[in-house]
Amino acid sequence: MNKFDRELTLADLLGGINRDKLRGALSALAGAGFRLLDGSGTPLLGGATAAQGTMRLPLVLDLEPLGYLEGAGDEDTLRAVVALLELLLRASARYRMASTLHVEAVSADYEALQHKHVALQESEARYKALAEELEQRVREQVQALDAAQRQLYQAEKLASVGQLAAGVAHEINNPIGFIRSNLKTGRDYLERFKALAPLVQGGDMGGVTVAWREGELEFVLNDFSQLLDESLAGADRVARIVADLKGFSNVDGAEEAMVDLNDNIRAAANMIAPGLPAGIELKLDLQPIPRLLCLPGHLNQVLINLLKNASQAIAGQGTVTVASDVAEGHIRIRVSDDGCGIPADTLRRVFDPFFTTRDVGAGTGLGLTVCRDIVQAHGGRIDVASAVGKGTTFSVYLPLP
Repeated sequence: MNKFDRELTLADLLGGINRDKLRGALSALAGAGFRLLDGSGTPLLGGATAAQGTMRLPLVLDLEPLGYLEGAGDEDTLRAVVALLELLLRASARYRMASTLHVEAVSADYEALQHKHVALQESEARYKALAEELEQRVREQVQALDAAQRQLYQAEKLASVGQLAAGVAHEINNPIGFIRSNLKTGRDYLERFKALAPLVQGGDMGGVTVAWREGELEFVLNDFSQLLDESLAGADRVARIVADLKGFSNVDGAEEAMVDLNDNIRAAANMIAPGLPAGIELKLDLQPIPRLLCLPGHLNQVLINLLKNASQAIAGQGTVTVASDVAEGHIRIRVSDDGCGIPADTLRRVFDPFFTTRDVGAGTGLGLTVCRDIVQAHGGRIDVASAVGKGTTFSVYLPLP
């Protein structure tokens, strides 16, 4: 049935009118006991039951009765209220008719548009499926590349740790050597004291005195104390070396921490110094700098890589200098060498992955790439300046906390 074929009821026409405002207006005009009834006499607005002395007047729209108004008071006033209500209902009917006509006109083309929409949806679904398939392929390729890059970075890191381990091996061997020697001597000293046990147990104090003098046990006792002190110092040295190496290998995972990067620089210098070729001097010029929240193990990797590069740039005699200060609103760390320098055509490529000037198999070409990525991950940058025959300086800038 067409929407225009259905007759509108009083409830329909009141649907678009604010009931509270209408109730207030009718109370003021027709009295508090008014009632608005539909054609069947069902109350729509006002009291549930008729008050005494009320009058019922019909509401007519286009010669068709819609309902009734009940109210007390003057008949002329009630008829004026009815006329006002009929005017309001007529306006509501016209509005509903115009609205319905608009809906009918708009919906006339809806079916055709719906068919076109379905066709477009089917086409869009095909393109979407194709796009998702391509996106999945790209995602898989990116994941594969990321995994390969992580493996290469890890290989570079392990290679650095391996070289450090080789460089500090003799640093560990030295204290281990004299600790072992001291323990052997200590065992001999213990045997001398054990020889006194039968004399002490037998109460032969004279024999104890002779044995003490002939065995030079006074000297042994004093020397044993010195052996223990030396061995403890050696063990502490080994512990520090192992702790430094463990920190640089990051075997316990990466966690953020507030650190003084000067401490990291000193530790890196201690790690790299034993492996430096003869004739290369390592100098530190460290100024006070603020503590920084960072991944210490990662920045240690940067320091080691830069120190390795600097030492490898020097043939024969030379100096590697590490300096720290605050500049341009950043913590600045500079690693300089007075080696051969880098030509301009090579300088612009030093951070490219897999780029290396060394012989095949002598390096991965990822050391400086790793440095750049780590520094950028900390919100900083790394610059390089070089002059052929004079040397190179890498400058790391990390934002102040």
